[in-house]
Amino acid sequence: MATIPVDVNDEKLRDTFFRTMLFDALAELESDSRPGWGKMTAQQMVEHLAWAFELSTGQAYVDCFVPEAQREKLKAFLYDNRPTPHEFMNPVLAAGLPPLRHVDLAAAKEGLLAEVARFAQQYIADPAPVRMHPVFGPIGMEEWARAHFKHTYHHLLQFGLLDGA
Repeated sequence: MATIPVDVNDEKLRDTFFRTMLFDALAELESDSRPGWGKMTAQQMVEHLAWAFELSTGQAYVDCFVPEAQREKLKAFLYDNRPTPHEFMNPVLAAGLPPLRHVDLAAAKEGLLAEVARFAQQYIADPAPVRMHPVFGPIGMEEWARAHFKHTYHHLLQFGLLDGA
């Protein structure tokens, strides 16, 4: 089990996390791995992470139902190292997770790898695009990088793939 520091403000750490640490940790995930909390299966979690990356690159779109007046206060979360609460429920997924898109966990991991790579390429090429986040509203690539770091860290902890630091 890897120990990765929680420092959302360390851009170099976030970059290393997305390039290697995330996939090193996911290598330990098996189809029968059980979460420490929540109801997701291993494959649902990996596909859920891929979906979040798709939102940030414009491959998928959601509306934000959080009132605009509350979004700035919520965005402060992206700049501190508080963990995501265990039972946090994304308002877009309140009715449940979407059907699985991949035939198995290995295919889902490959899909996530592709989406993380797409995000990294877009972030390097042009950090200016603003895309809709389901909780924070329209955010740029820097804030998406922060959101992805905290989000993936949360789910790696959920499945016991990280030793929280």
